[in-house]
Amino acid sequence: MMKKPEERKDFVSWFEIPATDFRQAVDFYQHIFGITMQENRTDTNAMAFFPAKNGVGGAVIAGPGSVPSDAGPLIYLNGGKNLNEVLGRVEEAGGRIIMQKTLISEESGYFAIFLDSQGNKLALYSAN
Repeated sequence: MMKKPEERKDFVSWFEIPATDFRQAVDFYQHIFGITMQENRTDTNAMAFFPAKNGVGGAVIAGPGSVPSDAGPLIYLNGGKNLNEVLGRVEEAGGRIIMQKTLISEESGYFAIFLDSQGNKLALYSAN
């Protein structure tokens, strides 16, 4: 007999954005979001953590196996109250906008897609 599937609040529990130039990547995300990321370095890896208080957290990571890519799964980062504020800082921080702010639907909100300073393809999401 099959068990009933466990209900989950979220299907993402953690994310890591790979970087080859760790400092440049951390500076990029700190600039576009206007945040300070706590860093942790070991002999082989470096991580900088997004300051998430509740919900899903993540980090920029550099080290063996951390290879930036514009292919594969697409992570949607929280664009805040209006993702244009974050999106407007992408290019000045060394990234490139692939798709401008686009309406999904009135009920669902908006998204935009960009390449970060390392060449990773990511998205932003906002209700407005």
